[in-house]
Amino acid sequence: MRVTKAFLPTLKEVPSDAAMVSHRLMLRSGMIRLLGAGIYSFLPLGYRALKKAMQIIREEMDAIGAQEFHLPALNPVEVWDETGRTEAFGDTMFHIKDRPYVLAPTHEEIITSIARSFVKSYKDMPQAWYQIQEKFRNEPRPRSGVIRSRQFTMKDSYSLDATWEGLDKSYEMHSRAYHRIYQRCGLKFFVVGASSGAMGGTGSQEFMVESDAGEDVCAINEESGYAANVEVATSQVPPVGRIEDNPPVEKFATPEARTIDELVEQFGLVEERCAKALVYIADDAPYLVFMAGNDQLNGSKLQAALGANEVRPARDDELAELTGADAGSIGPINLKTDIPQIADLRLEQANGLVSGANENGFHYRNIDLARDAKITAYYDLRTVKEGEPDPLGGRPLRVVRAIEVGHIFKLGTKYSEAMGATFLDENGKTHPIIMGSYGIGVERILACHIEQSHDEKGIIWHPTLAPYHVHIIALKMQSEAVARAAEDVYRRLTGENMEVLFDDRTNVSAGFKFNDADLLGFPLQVVVGERNLKDGKVEIKVRKTGEREMVGLDEVVARCLALLDELSRT
Repeated sequence: MRVTKAFLPTLKEVPSDAAMVSHRLMLRSGMIRLLGAGIYSFLPLGYRALKKAMQIIREEMDAIGAQEFHLPALNPVEVWDETGRTEAFGDTMFHIKDRPYVLAPTHEEIITSIARSFVKSYKDMPQAWYQIQEKFRNEPRPRSGVIRSRQFTMKDSYSLDATWEGLDKSYEMHSRAYHRIYQRCGLKFFVVGASSGAMGGTGSQEFMVESDAGEDVCAINEESGYAANVEVATSQVPPVGRIEDNPPVEKFATPEARTIDELVEQFGLVEERCAKALVYIADDAPYLVFMAGNDQLNGSKLQAALGANEVRPARDDELAELTGADAGSIGPINLKTDIPQIADLRLEQANGLVSGANENGFHYRNIDLARDAKITAYYDLRTVKEGEPDPLGGRPLRVVRAIEVGHIFKLGTKYSEAMGATFLDENGKTHPIIMGSYGIGVERILACHIEQSHDEKGIIWHPTLAPYHVHIIALKMQSEAVARAAEDVYRRLTGENMEVLFDDRTNVSAGFKFNDADLLGFPLQVVVGERNLKDGKVEIKVRKTGEREMVGLDEVVARCLALLDELSRT
């Protein structure tokens, strides 16, 4: 492609709200343009890269025997009502005004509807079906460019099995395919255990790329191999435990102490023996939740523990009505109403605790949860902290921000039971189909690659995703020798199936061309100039390393092929 014929609307300046490096560089390089909040047009350069990511995904999915579908994005809402996910997705799902249709945020229900019509016997399985298609989610605050948008491209695949062992095999098969996809795309990634959220099921893993701009938070230790999203991460932080002295509870005044830190400072208390009480509403039902000291309640863990679709902190008016006190004075004794009480595992069977008296300005000391409270269950509810010992080897955890590029789920029978997708086993007995779901955000692959591979000048593309492999920079196209040599190099490189962008402009300076080339970031730059042509040579620059070498005109093709092969393997 010649620059004079290409649509490459590069920018010097970008909008101030483009905070992420990938967002800025995708705008500056002319890959994308904003149409509306969370809605982006992919321009020719960006779409070339997007198609390459899709092709890698398609090849690896085909390699595990998955079959490609193309399902409608417009879905009858009653299909989603069958599983209750119309309500679960809430405002995130786009509804068609005055019509009983929605725009699909994913396709578990549609796949299940196909499966229940055509999969009737254990002999019809296993099956692996996939598609690469647009999805729609009404993100309340779309941000970070294509990382969180309202319309995006997803590779979603689904496995259908007759046995749980079969599901395990399908899940592992997809996991290996995902590893190959991200490795081929040149991503540095790690895999974490994760919450299944609205997807449901028996387990899930996320594929993550570490980034300070990421929306997810993960706890990892590379040495032990532990990695988990903080939604589910655990550590070996010790329990609070019991103390030998166990006197009866005693009420005391705390008029100026509403927080754990204030209690510790004013009364010389041990932080972890302050039982912080919180009231949460889970699907309209209130719960009193106890945490040790300044441990932070993890909303995702609470939601999973209670099996709720939604959890939220109680409002101030709800606190007073349910407990008789304001936040900071709530505890397990003398509650105004009898609401269920649960606690974090660190507090299991703990005594010698301090908690609110359900009367503003007062607390109780010497609380024994087994004696003085009505704890119905203990769960892992806390958010892990930096430096805590990991659960595998006791090594310090790193808590890092990350971007999710893929998520795989063991759905089990959640959808097949809800929608009546069953099969007959070898004995003629009916069972629900056992399912898995596996997603990849295609645009996120590009954004994550740019986040990991850039410098102050622009993008540094891996050859497998690069829109073009080679950028020919003709320094003075008005020169007959330069024009002739550049045209010859262009012809021979494209003849070897290399994808080449030829900067044949005559109206810009050499510096302008060099800046554009570094911004676009294709793996190799071939510089054709009068000075080097006197010796029959051109210059090749490797964008990733900045290394330059002079090669003869007859060696350009072979050297470019060799360098691209080398870069593809790093």
